[in-house]
Amino acid sequence: MNEEPSRLAMLRFARRVVEQQAEQQLAQLDRWIADEERRETERQAGEARRAAAEPQWTIGLTQDGRPEEVHAPDCRMAGQRRRPTVTVDQAREALGQGVAACTFCRPDTELGLL
Repeated sequence: MNEEPSRLAMLRFARRVVEQQAEQQLAQLDRWIADEERRETERQAGEARRAAAEPQWTIGLTQDGRPEEVHAPDCRMAGQRRRPTVTVDQAREALGQGVAACTFCRPDTELGLL
């Protein structure tokens, strides 16, 4: 006797195969997402470490709080006046906007702006 599976049985089998493949594909996609999330977290942590390790430039302020001079991280002439710390990019921007460079530490030269 030659019993062939019914059309309904073949369709149910095909559904199970597709379902299994979809589960495998979703699992792979979830692994890719987790890997990318891990890489992004590591990238952000690396940026934070670099920012923390980056020397802090300072901007000396006048008595009324206006920017007066940009100082390199190791400048001894920054004095005790109010001097917020800034990143190297912010120091470059301040110099570009006309804030004076300290004549002792020459941050404009150190930053390659001269």
